[in-house]
Amino acid sequence: MRSISALMVVGVLGFTLSAAWADEKKPDATIRLSGGSVAAGLGVSWGSGTLTYQGKDYPISVSGVSVGDVGITKLEASGSVYGLKSLDDFDGNYTAVAAGATLAGGGSAASMRNQSGVTVNLVSTTQGVKITLGAGGVDMKIKK
Repeated sequence: MRSISALMVVGVLGFTLSAAWADEKKPDATIRLSGGSVAAGLGVSWGSGTLTYQGKDYPISVSGVSVGDVGITKLEASGSVYGLKSLDDFDGNYTAVAAGATLAGGGSAASMRNQSGVTVNLVSTTQGVKITLGAGGVDMKIKK
């Protein structure tokens, strides 16, 4: 009975993310992230990545993503960026707009938005890693 309930919750979360992501058709940019976390209760996380916008790659820094509760974990994620009208809109604090979901195969997904209305939909590409946004959200900035 518990496994059926758990499957229903995962299904509802997956539907919620799918519905949130279906509102947007073509992404304005793509994003790839990698990083890690050292955690024992409260964790320290770091990351970097690449924002691909209008055919050019821009290095970015990321802080505030938790990828595990205990130990050292490596994060690999990629996704789509919507609502990016200029590079100036990318920098900021991103907070959750849809509940995270565990995907088939052990990955996870998260959808987040910043103060400029830029939405990032991420999917972990590392099996068994759960993407969790930090309590204050996720800070992402283009490295200058």
